[in-house]
Amino acid sequence: MTDQPRYDSNFAIFAIALDLFFILSQLIHFVRSSNMAESHHGENGANSLAIDPANEQTPLLHPNSRNGMATIDGMLADDESNETDVDPNEFDLMLSRSTSFNGGLGIEAQSQETSMLRRTQVHHAKRVSRTSSPDSTTRKLLPNGTSHEGPPDEGGDSPKSQYLGGVSVKRFWLIFSCILLSFTLSSFDSTIMVSSHPVITSYFHSSNSASWLSTAFLLTSTSFQPIFGRLSDATGRKLPYLFSLAIFVLATIWCALAQSMISFIVARAVCGFGAGGMISMGSIITSDLIPIETRGAYQSYLNIMYGLGSAAGAALGGAIADHLGWRWEFGVQVPGLVICWFVSYFTVPSTLGRSKEHKTIRDSLKVFDYKGSFFLTSTVTFFILAINLGGNIFPWSHPMIITFIVLTVICLPIFIRTQYHASHPIMPLSLLTRNPRAGLIFANSLGAVLINGVLFNIPLYFQAVLLETPTASGLRLIVPSLAASSIGTLTGFLITWTRELKAPLIAGTILAIIGTVALSCMDRHLPDWTYILLLIPSSMGQGFVFPGTFMAVLAVSEQSEQAVVTTTLVLWRSLGQVLGVAVSSLVVQNSLLVFLEENVTGPDKQKVIEAVRSSVQAIAGLEKHYRDQVVDSYAQSLRATFVLAAVLSVVAFFITLRIRLPKLGHRA
Repeated sequence: MTDQPRYDSNFAIFAIALDLFFILSQLIHFVRSSNMAESHHGENGANSLAIDPANEQTPLLHPNSRNGMATIDGMLADDESNETDVDPNEFDLMLSRSTSFNGGLGIEAQSQETSMLRRTQVHHAKRVSRTSSPDSTTRKLLPNGTSHEGPPDEGGDSPKSQYLGGVSVKRFWLIFSCILLSFTLSSFDSTIMVSSHPVITSYFHSSNSASWLSTAFLLTSTSFQPIFGRLSDATGRKLPYLFSLAIFVLATIWCALAQSMISFIVARAVCGFGAGGMISMGSIITSDLIPIETRGAYQSYLNIMYGLGSAAGAALGGAIADHLGWRWEFGVQVPGLVICWFVSYFTVPSTLGRSKEHKTIRDSLKVFDYKGSFFLTSTVTFFILAINLGGNIFPWSHPMIITFIVLTVICLPIFIRTQYHASHPIMPLSLLTRNPRAGLIFANSLGAVLINGVLFNIPLYFQAVLLETPTASGLRLIVPSLAASSIGTLTGFLITWTRELKAPLIAGTILAIIGTVALSCMDRHLPDWTYILLLIPSSMGQGFVFPGTFMAVLAVSEQSEQAVVTTTLVLWRSLGQVLGVAVSSLVVQNSLLVFLEENVTGPDKQKVIEAVRSSVQAIAGLEKHYRDQVVDSYAQSLRATFVLAAVLSVVAFFITLRIRLPKLGHRA
């Protein structure tokens, strides 16, 4: 495989320089405008409306909230009463404490999210006067629901910004645009790996190490995500976000320049470290800036961009690998990442999200849970290494595998003990032991296991069983990716509009069952159009489950817990993604050995088995007698993976069914 000719390299360098010049010019204009607006704001500060981040301190729904939520009929998603139900009057007051959406919108007054909330705002306004709270004597509410307390808007050029943290509309959209772009590039990167990993592993003659391309990335992103969340409580969101972006940029360049399989795997591991921080910090910053009652709409925007990135990666990944070389799959990401870093440097507030319990960063770092961070990272790392290497690279009886298992067993109880005694635990155990948050986190993780197991092995099915090119197999993923994106977008708006949290989760798990059962029945003699159709249900289930659990777990958590709750949810989702890749690869590789031994016959049996295990592309070059035997072996081993995914989807359904979630409020 050849590298891209020189004229393409020169063109790429020119494009990068042009992009950087444009963004820097826009930033200079923004900084000048902000300075002028701040001066004007200082002169007219007495007339400004204070935006108080503390208004978001009270969650919309929190089972242990100090507001004493009353039990009423009809608040649960399954129409049952529960101690987590929210009194409608009390819910109205909690909404009034959040920054109102009535004024200073950065979009048209009749925007979609505003129209969604209009009826509930009118209904709430009629009843707020009859609502009381322990805080009613100490906090006087403005007519629009904003508190008199709090500092003035220090970072904005508009006194009517509906966003939190003292951020103006213009500044918010610059920040949020960077988050959108980073999510797009992250999904582009992950989908590219799904569609082109057979090409990369064949290039290095290491097809039996295919799972490491994704596992190395997910291993580091999973292990370090909680650290970013809790660390950002001490330092603020800006420094961890910029640091993770920089790491991701450098590691992406390293991936493009890697000269061996080991170097590429290490680069993917470093890339995962940066991506984990970039995604988790992007989600946390979004939670810090957007009131909970409208967060579903903005989550939908993230889902749109994530879906577009996934579709672009699926469509272009194989084509880039076939025509330009797989190294350019990573090179094309660099300009956008550089733009994100520069814009974020100038726009993200330095004090955003910093804990108010300690006056300085040094004081905050003194109570950081270093022991918990170390043992959490160690536990996750040793566990993933054991299940990925065992039975694939090394036998389960190998001393290295046994060592990893023993270290996992040792580190896990030590980590649990540290969390009981830590003043600021890296992952509070209450998140994993008390419903509804525990059920939401585990359902989310299990959904990630089955979805990622399916997505990782579908391109392998197309290339090893249907004998398609990487380009063709990648194009087949476009429609499922768009389906997941569309449903994910719809889910966010539906939650904002209906205030129903449980229904999307039930719908998603049912679709996952239908989709995985359909894939288990897939055969290589089906018409071409049926393969795309069979992929859609599980992708739609993904679109319901992931945004639904994210919104639900934030809605039942305090604002002060947003960072640790977000990173814990993302940790378990990423852990599920790692397990999905590792376990499905384990099933495929081990069952493939069995089926190849049973099905392949002939004098060159061992030679054929070694060739097709090291390179999927070797299958097409075999004699028809051997090729049919190998194709049948791959089809049988992949069917075993899809059956396992179907079983897990049933388990996820019953976990979700038992979760009791209150609605976000009654509609007029």
